[in-house]
Amino acid sequence: MRVITQHTFGGPEVLTIVDVPEPQPQPGEVVVRVKAIGLNPLEARLRAGEFPLIGQPPFILGWDISGVVEEAPQTWRFRRGDEVFGMPLFPRAASAYAEVVSVPAFHLARKPALLTHVEASALPVVGLTAWQGLVDLGGVSEGDRVLVHGGGGGVGHVAIQIAKAFGAHVIATASGSKRTFVEGFGADEIIDYTAVDFTEAVRDVDIVLDTIGGDTVERSLDVLRPGGHLVTAVAEEDSELIAKFEAAGMRFSGIAVDPDPVGLRGLVDLVDQGRLRVHVQETFPFERVADAHRLLGGGHLQGKLVLTV
Repeated sequence: MRVITQHTFGGPEVLTIVDVPEPQPQPGEVVVRVKAIGLNPLEARLRAGEFPLIGQPPFILGWDISGVVEEAPQTWRFRRGDEVFGMPLFPRAASAYAEVVSVPAFHLARKPALLTHVEASALPVVGLTAWQGLVDLGGVSEGDRVLVHGGGGGVGHVAIQIAKAFGAHVIATASGSKRTFVEGFGADEIIDYTAVDFTEAVRDVDIVLDTIGGDTVERSLDVLRPGGHLVTAVAEEDSELIAKFEAAGMRFSGIAVDPDPVGLRGLVDLVDQGRLRVHVQETFPFERVADAHRLLGGGHLQGKLVLTV
């Protein structure tokens, strides 16, 4: 089988396709013939060596997959031929830039019938980040006012839909060029951050979901209601920020997404109800992974990029 590996840190050109033996399943694992691989901005940073999440090269990147089960020898969860998707093993290496993977069955779910493999592969990381941030940590409920920073991005456009599905009033920040895109996912209000200071445009927010980082995190303190909760997907737990938010009567949480079969099933339910879709900006064949990474590392994406296998 073919995999995409790298032997050194660097630009997209370090990604190389090589042939390796197919993996053998460990107890509790299933072997999946991969049909599509969702790409995430984190992977461009790991490729470049910006931080050592999965150690030193050589390694194989990737987590988001959708495909077909080929072997399920020691699990009742799936059978050969089942279509599945998920985000196995994160933050450990799942080596998902591959034609075949062997991963824990517990980290997968059946692919929603309404999604293609391309669409399903684009959903797990962004969907689970938004779900865990808004539902598990934020406790979003009907009538809440939710502010999503980066509403046009991968996490952001899914977060808007999840919050709306739970009955929230959703405000999203996005550039003016993404306004129509973000409106299409149901945001009630859109703030063009290139033209308007969001701290002057919104007040009394129950939950802020941040996908931007930087000073956006601390400035969001000004828009939360007393007892409100900021959840950031890009800033680590910061003791000073936590103290500052708590002193103001608010909560601060940093989230690092992890495999979550309950959350995956929640996403599947929303897809089946027609209340959640994922936008794929562009697909690339497996052989053009370097081109995909050039676009991935440039930022300002609308939704997700996907490799087809």
